[in-house]
Amino acid sequence: MKESNTRSVDEIWEHVLKARSVHRPNALDYINKVFSNFIEFHGDRGYGDDKSIIGGIALLDDMPVTIIGQQKGRNTEENIERNFGMTHPEGYRKALRLMKQAEKFHRPIICLVDTPGAACGIGAEERGQGHAIASNLFELSNLQTPIISVFIGEGGSGGALALAIADEIWMMEYSIFSILSPEGFASILWKDSSKAKTAAELMKLTSYDLLELGIIDKIIPEEADIDKNAERIMYNLQASLIQSLKALKATPIKALLKKRYNKFRNIGV
Repeated sequence: MKESNTRSVDEIWEHVLKARSVHRPNALDYINKVFSNFIEFHGDRGYGDDKSIIGGIALLDDMPVTIIGQQKGRNTEENIERNFGMTHPEGYRKALRLMKQAEKFHRPIICLVDTPGAACGIGAEERGQGHAIASNLFELSNLQTPIISVFIGEGGSGGALALAIADEIWMMEYSIFSILSPEGFASILWKDSSKAKTAAELMKLTSYDLLELGIIDKIIPEEADIDKNAERIMYNLQASLIQSLKALKATPIKALLKKRYNKFRNIGV
């Protein structure tokens, strides 16, 4: 893998485009390949079922786990159904419901992050978008079960962070994680969204940048043609998850929570 400081503006922008590609494996692809016996759960028990969030229980090498993933579509019809992976407050509440259930039954949690950002319409705000995201951040910080969050595509703003307070944060090599989109950053800074390439370089949003800055813990290697080599890449992810979850499960819960707390207190310092 290339060091971040040796990459050109065009290479960084190509990284962004790969993270957004409709040909990348989505959350369902990972769930079907990496896990077995998946059972999906629905609804937040308050408003409805947000289809941008897929959550349920499954087996990882005979280990029961809870999986929560943000799901995009591969065509217009699917993207409308999934709201382009932009989660509503009921989606974050569904995720939190499943996380609390995992804590009750001592199941590790695996989050698959892939969103340009949280849903930002009037309806989402009326139903408490900010509160839903803040609740997830608060609860995840002290949830008494191991958590691993894996960025599989885009990771935008609080929409991604709501599933990323974890004991370990990983990124697929060609995924991104940032405070907002490069286009939004450029629009705010220069009033010109066409400068998105320059913004992407400044934002340090690639997996290489974030590992170097200490924001994430691990990069899962990919290949340029990920859609052609997805099965091998997912096998590598599966092996890493099994190894890390065994170590996390063996850690006393008080030590795990203390380490998680210190991780986010010290991040970026």
